[in-house]
Amino acid sequence: MRTAGLILLLAFSGAAAARPPVAAPAVHEEARRTTVATVFGADPCPKAVGDEIVVCGRLPEAERFRIPKSLRQSRASGSATPWAARVAALDDAARPQRPNSCSVVGLGGQTGCSASMIRQWADERRAEGRRAGIEF
Repeated sequence: MRTAGLILLLAFSGAAAARPPVAAPAVHEEARRTTVATVFGADPCPKAVGDEIVVCGRLPEAERFRIPKSLRQSRASGSATPWAARVAALDDAARPQRPNSCSVVGLGGQTGCSASMIRQWADERRAEGRRAGIEF
């Protein structure tokens, strides 16, 4: 078993050594440089040095200190939702697992059942009072 592995190793190493080396791609002696710049208002475009190519994009002066348009709006699905609403939604999603939540899910969830019943009773009493013209 050991000699068979050694023979295979020698065979493959000989085959790899027999292959000619891969030629490196030709490199131009003078690689051209390209510069892309954004200028605002009446600012001049930067001057090219040597055979450098300078491409200028011009924006109005009012855009100089603004966040670029591509970064102003987030592409995330919930980006238009305020943070307070996101936190409230996460809080509601986690509520069944909390203590005092009146739930069979999670440790201590059943402890809030009586508090939930009292809250419901109080809400019903307030609703009856409002119908009768009494404000609490």
